[in-house]
Amino acid sequence: MQVAKCPKSEIDLYADESLLDPYPLYKQLRDLGAVVWLPQYQMYVLSRFKEVKEALRNSETFSSAQGVMMNERMNQQLRGIVLCSDGAEHMALRRVIAKPLTQQAIAEHAQLIANEAEALIERLVAKKHFDAATELAQYLPVTVVSNLVGLPEEGRERMLDWAAANFQCFGPMNARTSEAFVTVKEMIDYAFTECTREKLKPDGWAKMIWDAADRGEISMDKPPLMMNDYMGPSLDTTIFTTSSMIWLFATHPEQWDILRADPSLIPGAINEAIRVESPIQGFSRVATQDVEVDGVTLPKDARAIVLYGSANRDERKWGNADDFDIRRRNAEQVGFGHGSHACVGMHLARMEMTALLKALLPRVKRFELGATERVINNVLHGFAKVEITVH
Repeated sequence: MQVAKCPKSEIDLYADESLLDPYPLYKQLRDLGAVVWLPQYQMYVLSRFKEVKEALRNSETFSSAQGVMMNERMNQQLRGIVLCSDGAEHMALRRVIAKPLTQQAIAEHAQLIANEAEALIERLVAKKHFDAATELAQYLPVTVVSNLVGLPEEGRERMLDWAAANFQCFGPMNARTSEAFVTVKEMIDYAFTECTREKLKPDGWAKMIWDAADRGEISMDKPPLMMNDYMGPSLDTTIFTTSSMIWLFATHPEQWDILRADPSLIPGAINEAIRVESPIQGFSRVATQDVEVDGVTLPKDARAIVLYGSANRDERKWGNADDFDIRRRNAEQVGFGHGSHACVGMHLARMEMTALLKALLPRVKRFELGATERVINNVLHGFAKVEITVH
């Protein structure tokens, strides 16, 4: 494949130290140009807000149908699911997955989630000291949401490991990716052997996929693979955003004071946490034709990494881009993606985080930060540990 005339960089976005703190590297890439060639991975990278948003909006030219991962093994494995499809096929699959996740549909679960959040925060605040990455952030996705999805109980305790490995395998084929494929195989085996129609909760969201296949809305070979859409994204993205949000408020206590004084800023606070600490740092797309991006012509069939995490810190778009400011106009952040592939579960994620913040605001004046530990994952960005003492 002929390489376009554009800046090149030897930056290794997937080295351990890069994944732990990618933002200085993103700035280097943005300063090099709107399109940069990474010889190590034989892929282009889009890192500026304008170009990232345009690529996500233009699915006909920047396609997901050949997979959005940075290695062909995972692309082959998941091709044809909601995340890795376009056009009419994508819309048909997305309608099925999104049916229980529309704002109207999840409204019926609002009180349940609010009650669970209140009870959880009451318990944690009474303890005074807890790990926000596990005890706080994991609770609603792992308990409430998993029950709504309606997967079989047996094996479900592995879901967090499966979800993390799933996203690990979205990266390039490095040692981290290769090792994670062993765990991903467990998840796929579970989807094909345990997530059968007779083992799923009859009123659960996962069962709706089989019901749609019975009605002919999707083909009968789709349901097992589509379980991935509920087992992976519904967990880690919400968990990582929640724990990052608590970490941000602990390190920016003045922002917590602002939110306590004006709880109507909760939606903006959630957006800002997603913007500053994007839980998914980037997926990839394939050019379906020669396409010009800021004067650079990407050749047909070229694969480009589309960096959400960099776009959300692009100083060309955001003033003081590295600052956490909950009063910022931040509705355009692309942490949930954009366009036809925008996150299906974002309304549910917002509902969960809103419920937690509403429960915390009257009970906590200050978060005192203890030990922290970041996760090293090819695609996810967040914490394995955020120890907190509340006052």
